[in-house]
Amino acid sequence: MVTHVHAEAPGDERGALLSYLAAERGGIRRAVLGLTDEQASSRSTVSELCLAGLVKHTAEVEQSWTARARGEQPAVRRDESNWSESFRLVGDETVESLLAGWDKIAAETEAFITSAPSLDDTFELPEAPWFPREHVSLRWMMLNLIRETARHAGHADIIRESVDGKTAFELVALEQAE
Repeated sequence: MVTHVHAEAPGDERGALLSYLAAERGGIRRAVLGLTDEQASSRSTVSELCLAGLVKHTAEVEQSWTARARGEQPAVRRDESNWSESFRLVGDETVESLLAGWDKIAAETEAFITSAPSLDDTFELPEAPWFPREHVSLRWMMLNLIRETARHAGHADIIRESVDGKTAFELVALEQAE
């Protein structure tokens, strides 16, 4: 599967936001290209971050924001007791299964955003010490998802280069050759 490398602005604001999010997802997806689950789960620094964990966490974050915006509970509820599970493979999870799940989450996000009456529609932020008690727009949510995904795509670039020396540019070429 070839993922977006550069964001385009097809048609309108929604298309642009979705394209930018897809491009950032592509950066994380490429970071695990050609790796085994063991390699993708390896830690290259003192940080707890690993590539498999970044895939899992970013997909869970996207699903949780879209669910909240629809007025639903996130599929996975994390608290202090299980927060670290969102950054590593657990049970029978594999990188392949996480990527397949993320494909479904991405499709749900895209369907929701394209069918929403307005990007100005709002929903309440989740209760957390770092969020004020207020409502935010779907536009804010999309920008937040882009920011969060881009941040982790940068982490993924560094971790991947530490795992086997491959840079983001090499991974783009590798993906396009497939």
